[in-house]
Amino acid sequence: MQYGICNLSIVPLRLEASDKSELVSQVLYGEFFKVIECRKSWSKVKLHFDGYEGWMDNKQYLPINKDTYSTLKNEDPVLSGDLVEFVQDENQQLHPIVIGSTLNGRHILGHRFEGHFFKNKFHKENLVNTALLYVNTPYLWGGKTPFGMDCSGFTQMVYKLNGYKLLRDASQQATQGVALSFIEESEPGDLAFFDNQEGQIIHVGIIMKDNYIVHAHGKVRVDRLDHSGIFNADKKNYTHKLRVIKKII
Repeated sequence: MQYGICNLSIVPLRLEASDKSELVSQVLYGEFFKVIECRKSWSKVKLHFDGYEGWMDNKQYLPINKDTYSTLKNEDPVLSGDLVEFVQDENQQLHPIVIGSTLNGRHILGHRFEGHFFKNKFHKENLVNTALLYVNTPYLWGGKTPFGMDCSGFTQMVYKLNGYKLLRDASQQATQGVALSFIEESEPGDLAFFDNQEGQIIHVGIIMKDNYIVHAHGKVRVDRLDHSGIFNADKKNYTHKLRVIKKII
């Protein structure tokens, strides 16, 4: 078994071993993983944080040994807290990183960080405020940064920054937590899930007070929420059909 750590700001995780392949997620600075298949130019990896799998370019990560991986795995995550920050290498060069990057391995990478960070402590009351940091971020399938994110990448990052581990896809996140019967039972920070005509979970958002929801649809935006689903004031119609509300913790 081989192991690695991301030493760049944002690295694409692809469905297949090709630059032309679909983006399924992103690997942020400092995230570490197991290498489950290695080819000449590509590696299939399994991220430690959420177990998500995909293909990375071999030039875009640093190999580490099993002991280093185990050390990182057993530490509480330390995450960058500003939308964009920098780490500095041994040559005094600056490397940009985005909010939610993992800082535990910065010493392994020979980097210094002096910015704002989050430590691994769950704060449900901070979820909505964290979510609002991402407002107007453009929608990007597979993305999870302030420069582009999908609906489940958005909810995962918001929860991650507040010390809780959500799975990567909306359908996976819907398996977590406890279902509520009515919107009135929910609290700010709970998750609302939405399905398509086939009954498949395809969308997720974070509930706010007074029947509002923040979610990624075209961009990260705030809309109205009721028992039918999400009402988009700009379009004057419902864009998503409510399936279930979950209290994750």
